[in-house]
Amino acid sequence: MTAEFTRPKKKNPVLRTPQANQPPAGRSRVALGLTAAAAEGRFELQVCDDCGAVQYPPREACQRCVSAALKWRAQSGEGELLAQTTLHHSNDLYFREKLPWRLGLVKLDAGASLMVHLHGELQAPLNPTDPPVRVKVGARLDRTGAAVLIAFPPNGSQHMADDKMLREMTSDPKFRKVLVTDGKTAVGQALVRALVKAGADIVWVGQAEPWKKTGGIEALTALPQVSLVPLDLSNPRSVDELAGEIGGKVDIVINNAEVHRTHGIASRRGTEVARAEMDINYFGLLRLAQAFGPALKGRAADGPAAATAWVNVLSIYALANFPAHGTFSASKAAALSLSQCLRAEMRPAGIRVINAFPGPLDDEWNQNMPPPKVSPEALASAIVKALRDGVEDIYPGDVAQEWLERWRENPKVLERELAAGGS
Repeated sequence: MTAEFTRPKKKNPVLRTPQANQPPAGRSRVALGLTAAAAEGRFELQVCDDCGAVQYPPREACQRCVSAALKWRAQSGEGELLAQTTLHHSNDLYFREKLPWRLGLVKLDAGASLMVHLHGELQAPLNPTDPPVRVKVGARLDRTGAAVLIAFPPNGSQHMADDKMLREMTSDPKFRKVLVTDGKTAVGQALVRALVKAGADIVWVGQAEPWKKTGGIEALTALPQVSLVPLDLSNPRSVDELAGEIGGKVDIVINNAEVHRTHGIASRRGTEVARAEMDINYFGLLRLAQAFGPALKGRAADGPAAATAWVNVLSIYALANFPAHGTFSASKAAALSLSQCLRAEMRPAGIRVINAFPGPLDDEWNQNMPPPKVSPEALASAIVKALRDGVEDIYPGDVAQEWLERWRENPKVLERELAAGGS
């Protein structure tokens, strides 16, 4: 049974900072289908449309009937642990630092046999005559962003997330230090409360123009884990000064700052509003990444207390422009493109970049949108869950889920539907 994760020891400043060695990252193009599903929290395997055989490892043709009609399908992951072994030696630099490392052979109820990592609470039968142990296999992303398979006990303890291997592959905020870039909004305040509830050690809460009083700030300052800091993403000096003060301490950055206005091109003269949206939603992210990114990458190998994740709160409007919120959609699309660049640059260090694509939020700028809407509390819970699960992309809310399906089915059709009002 895995013990509850204890608070990491403070880093010894005299010792050399370890380098961020990464597990092997090479994957074939077809195998990236497993990674694409794991990035959104799903466990999928290829299934042959002709004979129904479940495939593993990923391949170009069915292992049973040699058909090329293979489709990725969600799997329950339920199966039996047939055998286990413990790796005590490895020539790979990453695994040499993590030894011993447990591996197992699992036979899925769906038919495929998998070689998987074993959760610390999972034990194979001691005697060959004992019945196989039931397991549930899930897909996770390792520090390179590649999918790996882990076998979990069907009914684990409440401290399953504290497993050493699992914490290496996720970004649980427990005992970590987090920066939330905007504490004035309802979403920002919900994020702070959710992070404190999740066990974060310190939550720095950014506030631009602190002389403008906003409700809820006083309640946040009453929490012992919360510290207000001046942060204006439109001001490079403000960003750089905060990075100089706390950049070397932050483990997780959550960028929720945004400017959101309605209307598109023809209904508003001038570029002032669109410029303000771009200045925060796009250039603000760029300033933040340039200031805090190097420090996070430099601390990515600090063991249990390492820097671990970056979260961008985007919008489902980033996938396809919603003309009723046209310039806002464009700024979020630009931010999405930039965040993909940030993800590529952070990945070699093992920093996970998570993009949240919520549907319309229940706030003043979506007041004319009919329900359902995403509450700030629901978005905050989804982000904390994403950190714990180690995923890359989340789509909170019914509208986001529906638009995502329509976008995947046919982006051009969705474009026409959004131009007609979204229905």
